[in-house]
Amino acid sequence: MQNKCLLARLSGSVILAILALNSGVSAAAERPPAEIYGSICATCHEGGVPRAPHSVEFQMLGPRAIMSALESGAMQEQGSHLTPGERQSVAEFLGGAALPVSGQVAGPECPADRQQFDLRSPPPLAGWGMTLENSRHIDAAAAGLDARDVPRLKFKWAFAFPGASRARSQPTIGAGAIFVGSQDGTVYALDYDTGCVRWSFQAAAEVRVSPILEPWRKGDVKARPRLWFGDFSGNAYALDALSGKLLWTTRVDAHPRLTITGSPRYYAGRLYVPLSSNEWSAAADPSYECCTFRGGVAALDATDGHVVWRSYSIPGEPQATGERTSAGTLRHAPAGAPVWNSPTIDVKRRRLYVGTGESYTSPAVPQSDAVIAYDLDTGRMLWWHQSIQHDAWNMACFIGGGPNCPLENGPDLDIGAPPILHKLKSGKDVLLVGEKSADVFALNPDDGTLVWHVKYGRGGFAGGVHWGMAASASVLYAPNADTIFLGTEKGEAKPGLFALSPESGAIKWFAAAPDVCAAADKPACDRGYSPPATSIPGAVFQPSFDGWLRAYRERDGQLLWSFDTHGQFDTVGGGKAHGGSIESAGAVVANGRVVVNSGYLFGGRMGGNVLLVFSVDGR
Repeated sequence: MQNKCLLARLSGSVILAILALNSGVSAAAERPPAEIYGSICATCHEGGVPRAPHSVEFQMLGPRAIMSALESGAMQEQGSHLTPGERQSVAEFLGGAALPVSGQVAGPECPADRQQFDLRSPPPLAGWGMTLENSRHIDAAAAGLDARDVPRLKFKWAFAFPGASRARSQPTIGAGAIFVGSQDGTVYALDYDTGCVRWSFQAAAEVRVSPILEPWRKGDVKARPRLWFGDFSGNAYALDALSGKLLWTTRVDAHPRLTITGSPRYYAGRLYVPLSSNEWSAAADPSYECCTFRGGVAALDATDGHVVWRSYSIPGEPQATGERTSAGTLRHAPAGAPVWNSPTIDVKRRRLYVGTGESYTSPAVPQSDAVIAYDLDTGRMLWWHQSIQHDAWNMACFIGGGPNCPLENGPDLDIGAPPILHKLKSGKDVLLVGEKSADVFALNPDDGTLVWHVKYGRGGFAGGVHWGMAASASVLYAPNADTIFLGTEKGEAKPGLFALSPESGAIKWFAAAPDVCAAADKPACDRGYSPPATSIPGAVFQPSFDGWLRAYRERDGQLLWSFDTHGQFDTVGGGKAHGGSIESAGAVVANGRVVVNSGYLFGGRMGGNVLLVFSVDGR
């Protein structure tokens, strides 16, 4: 999903203007980077040359990849005509972030007495969704606090990601450490108490997923847990969690536009990796032959990384249709239905569930905007339930109505949030599903039939439900974004948090998002609740596009606590960091502390580069 929303409706020139305002370019250049881009780059990167990345992709590539292309890659010849300062200026301008200064470090290296990992403290949570069922509910033993403690939460420490403009890797906690990825591809192991760096590892591209820490028996001093994660170039990794040493790496699919957006899921010796792509943006190039990517899931052996099975969301392989666009390129179909979310594991039924995005080509396939069930052991598709038909969309639809735009032209209302496997009071299991359209529904996990359905907001490109809901035993928390992007949205916007009945979808209460944007000096502020919710006994934490992290009481939605992350923080390394919008990563609560990332310069949001830790009374 990459927050296609606002970026999607902007022309290349407008995107570049936004980058100029927000990039935080640090290098002094003989010529302004916008002038350099316009004179030697735009001809190719505004759709003029086949296979040249369109300008809409630059922020996804990041400044390091652009700098590498200018210095030693495909753009070396063009880069040779620029001064070193101009190359850096252009890379930062287009990549939307500053390149780290030589010798710059994220934080202090841990002293000897902080280097040791605590094997008495295995991971209390099972990855991005907190449980195998993706409930995002944390029980009292794991959370270490409940609703009574929440009002006493105080800021404890902050960690800065050097040069970053977004921080969207949800942290993982265990072994007395925090494991987290970053925009430049660095994965860190931080001391849980102080934030010093125990080790760091450099991946090939941005790591936006939540790393998975292998569980072990508490107190097993011989345990050697592994850490798994994926990067934005489609690579899966396994590290020794105690040293950061690389154990293996695997590219999980051969498609050149593959990305890993949703967090992998570990269960019983296998790593289940969701497959998404940035082909939706590549289609903005009129010369790109659209489209050939299919979403799905790959099951990897967690020991050596080999692919055990790979199953796609679209059963048929894409083929050339014989038709050509107005630009003369061949059309391909079917394509799309990417999986943006972390898989849900059903141990009892031996199944895996995911939600899918839109089709990239017409006609939209039945498996787009759908929940799909796969056999956990073989990857065989068992059933699917499509919630929205005829949803085919890619970036060409918003870049001048380009020739690669599918006939349906949207509405681009993915299921970006993972289904939640939930046991009702009756003992019956249901799958609870939220969609960007602001539709929430329950399915029978046996066959995918509809149990109940409600629509609680207006929905749109960034939700409705964007990245995730949470479910305690008696409440389903459904964040609602209802942001305004095109100005043509119809209906009343209801940004805020809905508490629903898991049995019927009936609204228990609604907490409207406070309008802090109008009064604050936040030019890119939006009060939509796009990030996922996180539930603990008696309370729920809800981050926001406006940079606030809020906690509400489960019983009635009363606000218990709030903190504005959009600001400057002194970091554990003695430097400064800045928070901004909170997007796809929710709050993590474990061992009495709350951890959250803040910053998202993309699609017109507020940039930032900070990880924040809170504890009761700051302890």
